[in-house]
Amino acid sequence: MQLNRNTVQKTAYLSLMLLCLVPLIGSGTALILGFLFSVLIGNPFEKQASLLSKWTLKIAVIGLGFSVDINQVLEVGKSSIVLTLVSITAIIGLGEILAQWFKVARNTGLLISFGTAICGGSAIAAMAPVIKAKDEEIAVALAIVFSLNALALFIFPAVGHYLNLTEQQFAYWAALAIHDTSSVVAASASFGAAAVTLATTIKLTRAMWIIPYTALAGVFWKSEEKASIPLFIVGFVLAALINSLFPEYQSIWQILSSGAKQILVMTLFLIGSGMTLSILKQVGPKPFLMALILWCIVSSLILFMILDGLI
Repeated sequence: MQLNRNTVQKTAYLSLMLLCLVPLIGSGTALILGFLFSVLIGNPFEKQASLLSKWTLKIAVIGLGFSVDINQVLEVGKSSIVLTLVSITAIIGLGEILAQWFKVARNTGLLISFGTAICGGSAIAAMAPVIKAKDEEIAVALAIVFSLNALALFIFPAVGHYLNLTEQQFAYWAALAIHDTSSVVAASASFGAAAVTLATTIKLTRAMWIIPYTALAGVFWKSEEKASIPLFIVGFVLAALINSLFPEYQSIWQILSSGAKQILVMTLFLIGSGMTLSILKQVGPKPFLMALILWCIVSSLILFMILDGLI
């Protein structure tokens, strides 16, 4: 009987995961399906799903590069250098103040701040070995960022539509205020293809700043660990370059880009299924409040600057 139950559980999980590859399933729906399955039934592939989601996210981001012009990537990077430097530094500084106020452990506070400032889980993973963060500190930071990512998928599109933001405005807001690339892309999908392309470009351009900031942290922490640009960012840039150099194969690039979007939806199902109640319980009120207030301040200020035409 136990074997039959396990078989049914695994079959149902795999069926839902594959169903997310069908265009009828949206990003928000996939995330909820994964979370509900994990909480109500239990994820039979918890470790495998966690590993697979990391790879499918990278593949999806690279595939999305086939819908981007390399000139756009270069232009975004060049035009946003000052904004990027000022905003990242300010967010990390504000995070440090809030961490001290809430008496959050130094490493945990920095990981949360760094993830908020640049690109969520990728930034946390890069910074953790440099500051010699403990496993529990990394787990707490990742759990908090993941929770806020889930909230962003529902809050940002609702607010964006309510305020009648343009695709460009929403793309900037999502890319600068939502933690992880996957959630940025998923939230932008509700605004259109142009929003997805621009938001992804901005977010990945911002992610390249992981290296200088982790290098700076290494000086203060006297660490010998070195950070490197995540390879999926390099893949995204190469895909954009290929798309720009060979426009005659646009039909192929469009197929790859469309496939990448559905792989991203499946990734959100995998991520949702990894969001267990035990993970949420280990977060604790103080680090979560610190991260929530930091995120609310950052999101509100960026939205105000966009509406005011400053961004």
